Amino acid sequence: MRLPRVAVIHNRYQQPGGEDVVFASEAELLERNGHEVVRYELDNDAIENMGRVALARTTVWNGTAYAELRRLFASHRPDIAHFHNTFPLVSPAGYYAARREGVAVVQTLHNFRLACPNALFYRDGHVCEDCSGKVVPWPGVLHACYRGSRAASGVTAAMLAVHRLRGTWSRMVDVYIALTAFARERFVAHGLPAERIAVKPNFVPADASPVGEHRGAFALYAGRLVAEKGVQTMLDAWDRARLPSGFSLKVVGSGPLESLRDVPRPGVEWLGHQPAACVAALMRDAAFLVFPSEWYEGFPLTLAEAFAAGLPVIASREGAAAEIVEHGRTGRHFRSGDPADLADQLEWASTHDAEMARMGQAARAVFEAKYTAERNYTLLLDSYRAATARLATR
Repeated sequence: MRLPRVAVIHNRYQQPGGEDVVFASEAELLERNGHEVVRYELDNDAIENMGRVALARTTVWNGTAYAELRRLFASHRPDIAHFHNTFPLVSPAGYYAARREGVAVVQTLHNFRLACPNALFYRDGHVCEDCSGKVVPWPGVLHACYRGSRAASGVTAAMLAVHRLRGTWSRMVDVYIALTAFARERFVAHGLPAERIAVKPNFVPADASPVGEHRGAFALYAGRLVAEKGVQTMLDAWDRARLPSGFSLKVVGSGPLESLRDVPRPGVEWLGHQPAACVAALMRDAAFLVFPSEWYEGFPLTLAEAFAAGLPVIASREGAAAEIVEHGRTGRHFRSGDPADLADQLEWASTHDAEMARMGQAARAVFEAKYTAERNYTLLLDSYRAATARLATR
């Protein structure tokens, strides 16, 4: 039986992140399993050379990308066009190019862009779904949710409204891939067809972060330094917590909140951005990972990497993290945005070594059952089969 040929399409971000990693990892996974893969990539660095009007037009419909993708599909004849990020340069025009060339369309929902102008369901320090049920997501424009700009938010809202009215999201995509059951529920609530949304988490290679011994007397945070990640809540909790002497917090990452490092905090070590190998080594040594995110998240690779290393997680009881981390089994939960509750969990975790060791072992078992490359490949093929089956019934 011939393996499906796959075109993978992705709009790279100016600040590389998890979506870029997943795009590359899944393409390599397909190739390792014998698939013919062709890549189509655009890069958001090109935005700097575009005027506002041109960017707005491109966000709604990129005629150049449409033509290029039609030529690519006609030349390579893929069975599947697997889209990761289309915003803003690929645009939904890519789906129409696939439809015209008879190629099944799969879209991974890495974030909440199809339901929220800023893709986060997060505004002014709290979860927000004010745009729910609105064809034109005007609250996102009113609050300047995308990059703090009403003009930029208006362009994003226009893209969403135009393609809702055209039926793009319901007619042009054969299968959506949500990263968690929680995300699937939110997308169904916001109007995507439930029967076409599969759940497939991200993965990390089993050898990327082997199980560690976790002998370090420190907690680890690894992520961007942005408000929605709950960094301030974590630091406030650290100030409150009564921890064993010599127990520290190592903070890995960079971002807009780097000025927080200017406030002296005993026991907090700021490591800045670190290469993946260094983060993996820290995960093998840390006592536990702190994951204080205050937005829903997609599927944080950080959590899969921690589980691969046998590292238990102290996570906010919010969105994807509450689903991935099981309280009392693979880590501990705390109330999102509540530094007092997080401080209590930090104190408990830092003084219950045996219990945390058992949670680390359970985390590794969950990784082996759910988040390996092998498991991911099986689920990916299931989505491709469903997409080609639906294409055959159009």
